Amino acid sequence: MRGSTESDAGPAAAEAAAEREAAGNADEPAGDAAEHAGGVAEYAEDARRARWVAVATGALLTCAGLGAALLRSAGAAPALVPAAYAVGAAVCASAAVLGARGRTRRALWLLIAGTMIMAIGDQFD
Repeated sequence: MRGSTESDAGPAAAEAAAEREAAGNADEPAGDAAEHAGGVAEYAEDARRARWVAVATGALLTCAGLGAALLRSAGAAPALVPAAYAVGAAVCASAAVLGARGRTRRALWLLIAGTMIMAIGDQFD
């Protein structure tokens, strides 16, 4: 008897599970997966844009800091001023590297710190 009960319950349980699965899939809209894929693609595009902005800004501030350090070292400014520009440029260069690796939040903070170092160094002139 026991063997016949299991064989009868097996197909019935499988049919019930198949019906539940079919009913569950019918409730989900077909466009939900497409919306999710679009959101992921949009997020990836935003992340890519943030990386490029961090790299470009870091490179621009690095070039500006190095140029200012060279110009200030040729003039009659105290030695602290070109050193501050060079250190600020180095911090911005490291921010560009972090931005390229996807660490955009840390890159932003380093860009702010590098610019502040350059601005504070300029105050000694």
